[in-house]
Amino acid sequence: EVAKLVNGPSEFDGVVVVGHVHDCRRPLRARLGVMPSLKANGIDIAYDTMGAGPPLVLLHGASSSGKEDFAAQIPSLTKAFHLYVPDARGHARTRWDVADGFSQLQLVDDLEAFVDGLGLTTFHLAGFSMGAMTAMRFATRQANRLRTLILAGITPEREPRATIARRLMDPVRIERDDPRWAAELSARHDPVQGVGAWQRLLPTIAAEITIQPLLTPKDLHAIDVPTLVVCGDRDPFVPVDHAWGLARQIPRARLLVVPDCAHEVMARQPAVFNTALAGFYRSTEAEARARAEEVSR
Repeated sequence: EVAKLVNGPSEFDGVVVVGHVHDCRRPLRARLGVMPSLKANGIDIAYDTMGAGPPLVLLHGASSSGKEDFAAQIPSLTKAFHLYVPDARGHARTRWDVADGFSQLQLVDDLEAFVDGLGLTTFHLAGFSMGAMTAMRFATRQANRLRTLILAGITPEREPRATIARRLMDPVRIERDDPRWAAELSARHDPVQGVGAWQRLLPTIAAEITIQPLLTPKDLHAIDVPTLVVCGDRDPFVPVDHAWGLARQIPRARLLVVPDCAHEVMARQPAVFNTALAGFYRSTEAEARARAEEVSR
């Protein structure tokens, strides 16, 4: 299946990576199916599903949604994988009032219940930022269920994540200094979550970072999964040395540092990210298949 991603007509055609490259985001051309939902861990998780092939679950970052964060990857990935792209609780179409609680551990429980509800015994998993933390924590629990793992834009350290999140996720600052983002947040969250929901969601996420339990080196060493760690060289949340340290602690991890790039690696430098993704999946295809077969025995 990965050959379709690497060799067939795709978003990767004609890409040559030399030094710094510019943003070449393309519009989402994949056909998103009718939006289903799944009752899991006490909530109705809304998700998109598309493509054909081995299952790949994509987890988005804080304040966003999966089909937006991975818009530049979905058209190509659907050629090789059956994608499952859920909205996290309190985000976009997955209704949840953060006044009733919000934590990283809930998100991990949500993911576990979600894949169980879909009947996915093993699967590929990719996460960005908040979604990468969820993916990483899940991998410490059930590494044997993962065929491969992508961790983009995350560090297991609390800082500088907590400080940057507290500043950037301040609703007063956003409405005063970034009205365009405020309008995007309203358009994304208000229809299902209710007017004003994002103004409660963002500071709740920022506050949770300051108290969430941290993963230990022992936890990370237990992630015995082919893994690709990704960060931008100008990511304010994830200093390059943090990404390097994370890749060193996960036994079978590789590190991709994307040049001239801040936090949103997939959207800002999709050509570099997509090319690396294709190479990673191609080089791990045989092992991913063997991991799936071992669990199914």
